[in-house]
Amino acid sequence: MSHLVTPRAPKYECGDVEALHFSKYEGLGNDFIVVDGAGGPDARPIGPADAMVLCDRHFSVGADGVLLAGVRGKTAFMRVLNADGSEAEMCGNGLRCVVVHLLRRGLVTGDAFTVDTAAGPHGVRIVRRGTASAIVEVEMRAPSFVPTEIPVRADAPLVDLPVDVGGRTLRITAVSMGNPHAVTFDDVSPDDRAVLGPKLERDARFPQGVNVGFARVREDGGLDLAVWERGVGFTLACGTGACAAADAAVETGRAERGVPIDVTLPGGPLSVRIGAPGEPARMTGPARHVFDGTLSR
Repeated sequence: MSHLVTPRAPKYECGDVEALHFSKYEGLGNDFIVVDGAGGPDARPIGPADAMVLCDRHFSVGADGVLLAGVRGKTAFMRVLNADGSEAEMCGNGLRCVVVHLLRRGLVTGDAFTVDTAAGPHGVRIVRRGTASAIVEVEMRAPSFVPTEIPVRADAPLVDLPVDVGGRTLRITAVSMGNPHAVTFDDVSPDDRAVLGPKLERDARFPQGVNVGFARVREDGGLDLAVWERGVGFTLACGTGACAAADAAVETGRAERGVPIDVTLPGGPLSVRIGAPGEPARMTGPARHVFDGTLSR
């Protein structure tokens, strides 16, 4: 899925809608504007240019992305618009936020249900529930290293292989979590990450762009992770990125399969369990409602 290139709008506009009602959520500091997408996953109450304006932290609400959420028939759904207006297939932290939103709105009942995304259906389970927050376990997609499924232009899986990125060689592992990821365990300074992240995101090997994870294995077996998100930049947390990093660590012998792996991002830790090959990864973490608002023209 290619990025949508849309010029920044000078103010918020949403067709004939005079005001936009929204809710703000965060999962480990990865923050989102959630808008009810009444009418099903094909409803488009806002477009790419609107998302760009809404996510602007200086002139609008501010967020890492906009989530369209609701229930069609008996099925919950989520659509993701990044801060640059492009559409993402899946967002792990966003999905947990949508779960809290659906619970708060009374649109779903019970402690386990399924949410449709552009990357397919994802099962969710409420581990602990508060009045405006929850700990949610998400059944993620089964990780894939198949180049055409990521997608990456390569004749064989890229698993801990050297790749030239802007004149620097990085050993990367390319993996799909329903969206594309490239993970490196090389020692990369924060300054270099800020240069290499966007370069690798737009590398020609990845025709749909890629999320870039800079991971480090700790002595306790957990991972420290910083993620340059496609269409957003560095965020405080990335759920699919945490799963991609955990799976890359398992695949390269840096972590154990079948046990919880603590993946600590700048915003806090997520617990990720990588199952047998072909089985879904499982991610557990928090999500919290911050405030509701109405944005007028």
